[in-house]
Amino acid sequence: MACVGSLSPCGAFAIRSARAESFATEGGHVGFIKCYVPAARAADADAATNDAMISEFDQVINTDPPLKLVQRAAKPEATVITVEGIDIGGPEIIVMAGPCAVESEEQLLSTARAVKAGGARILRGGAFKPRTSPYSFRGLKEEGLKLLAQARAETGLPVVTEVMDARHLDMVCSYTDILQVGSRNMQNYTLLEEVGKCRKPALLKRGMGATLEEYLQATEYVMKGGNDQVILCERGIRTFETSTRNTLDLNAVPMLKRHTHLPVIVDPSHGTGHRWMVPQLACAAVAAGADGLLIEVHCRPESALSDAPQSLAPPDFDRMMKTIRAVAAAVGRR
Repeated sequence: MACVGSLSPCGAFAIRSARAESFATEGGHVGFIKCYVPAARAADADAATNDAMISEFDQVINTDPPLKLVQRAAKPEATVITVEGIDIGGPEIIVMAGPCAVESEEQLLSTARAVKAGGARILRGGAFKPRTSPYSFRGLKEEGLKLLAQARAETGLPVVTEVMDARHLDMVCSYTDILQVGSRNMQNYTLLEEVGKCRKPALLKRGMGATLEEYLQATEYVMKGGNDQVILCERGIRTFETSTRNTLDLNAVPMLKRHTHLPVIVDPSHGTGHRWMVPQLACAAVAAGADGLLIEVHCRPESALSDAPQSLAPPDFDRMMKTIRAVAAAVGRR
């Protein structure tokens, strides 16, 4: 029975039956035989084991890894992305904070001033908002982008904001310092390819139902286009648990840091959905090796038009930042 093998990002063979593929081409339901054999074990296995494998499968083809740009083997040193003099991926834990959605000039400027005073280095805020319901507040669009530019001019904080549609890319690029691709668009390959043509840093959030391999393949789309300034963001995944909005997968932080060279940040606001949980999970993310945090802060959380339950008030943000500094120092960061 002939087999075809491919190498996963972790260096393991994925073997599938040629007979099953033949069956699929004839209109049947494909049944893959997946055998994951670590590369080191495959190389070091004794002759008897190898003979047994060959008798079971006619041939195993060790192909090139599908991740050519994202994996650490392509660039052993860690990538540091510099935005307006701020190094993301360096020794400092970079906190990006601000409202989920830009609602008004007063709301944005009040929040921007507060997060800067608390120690945030980058201002976050959504002008285009992907919402489950079409009747929910979906952002101020270009007017929101103009307000973000105004807040940057007043506070000096660089801006990160989401782009949802390739048709809006030029507009968003003209106002922002970092392009954000949200969870719902992680596998919007047309958008990823267009972001890959931009020369602005891109913050790519993990899809809420995506495996890490799928996430890194999406990252590869951006980098293949020529944009190597990609920031990875773990924001929680959907599981059977219903007590939190998502399940924050902190396993992803050391895994991504081990297998890629890109900066990794964590969004505990979306990862939990509860403002009272955000500070603890933010600290845990730093302890796990995250290079930064994405935090939702609102000058009046109770009246926020988007994500009110997970948005911190400025005093809560200030307290969290003091604790984060202590955790960062404990793990050799600042």
